[in-house]
Amino acid sequence: MGLASKHLLGISELTPAEIVHVLDTAETFRAISQREIKKVPTLRGRTVINLFFEPSTRTRTSFELAGKRLSADTINISASTSSVTKGETLLDTARNLEAMSPDFIVIRHPSAGAPHALARICRAAVINAGDGAHEHPTQALLDALTIRQHKGRIEGLRVAIIGDLLHSRVARSNMHLLTKLGAEVRLAGPGTLVPAEFQALVAEGDLRVESRIEEAIEGADVVMVLRIQRERQSAAFFPSLREYAVHYGLNLKRLGGAHPDAIVMHPGPMNRGIEIASDVADGSRSLILDQVSNGLAVRMAVLYLLAGGSVLNQNMLAQTKPETATTTDTHAGTTTASAPAERLEPVAAGQTKSDDKRRVKSADHN
Repeated sequence: MGLASKHLLGISELTPAEIVHVLDTAETFRAISQREIKKVPTLRGRTVINLFFEPSTRTRTSFELAGKRLSADTINISASTSSVTKGETLLDTARNLEAMSPDFIVIRHPSAGAPHALARICRAAVINAGDGAHEHPTQALLDALTIRQHKGRIEGLRVAIIGDLLHSRVARSNMHLLTKLGAEVRLAGPGTLVPAEFQALVAEGDLRVESRIEEAIEGADVVMVLRIQRERQSAAFFPSLREYAVHYGLNLKRLGGAHPDAIVMHPGPMNRGIEIASDVADGSRSLILDQVSNGLAVRMAVLYLLAGGSVLNQNMLAQTKPETATTTDTHAGTTTASAPAERLEPVAAGQTKSDDKRRVKSADHN
């Protein structure tokens, strides 16, 4: 099965079963990304437009790579190179892009609700890559995938989310996802950046706002650090960056209050020495680069599922077979063979994960 909605606008709209389905599907594409030949023809003939009105490194690059590795035609548009600089509205931009019949529009915008506005007028599937301080669904999904890979589960884990929660779309999406999957979530940060009403954002689930970050970190299995979003702050929420680092930054001493095998996460980009110390960010318990790797797999899975894809029997490791693709040079009048593409095939019913790994390895040698 795919997803119930043709769009991915937020985690709050997904059911726990859909979230798990995305994570399981991402495992398929994670395995493919580790192969020598990483491209599959799953979305051949489809078009993905990445429409970014805010700076981005990880999200934009991984969405572009996700489309290309699925063989889709991928177009990148930034605010500085669009007609928005000439006075065109967002909706008029969307209507013009829609006239070119894309299959997906991935949008990041500084205004909350922008992806929802596009979804109301576009036939293409709209994917929210971050809208203001509202939601960032694919970030929460990749965080969940990273936690599940290293902890084996999400249910029953204690997750501390610390930092600038007021301006964080990552925090909001993670609150919804983690509580839906049964984790205990503890929030903490400067009082000016952690409104008490945050506890009411989640209708059901174990979510609590702590007065001190040490209380949130105590016994945590996962410590998630948020970036100070100075570009969204319209007032002085704390005296100085030095004060923030001293009282709210994650250092080895504070991390010592967490569970001995606790993992550390950060959505990036990091402000080293402010919200997170370098020895923590680069330490053995840091999974920050794992999050980046999983971001590509999750975004491949989202594109695949919104296109109507599914994998038989929820067994998500796929077998691949090489195909020889050809490229025609219209100027030289010649046709040459290019690197093999790969075809995703469902795993047979009852096949185990280890069986599938042997099949994939065999396919590599053929």
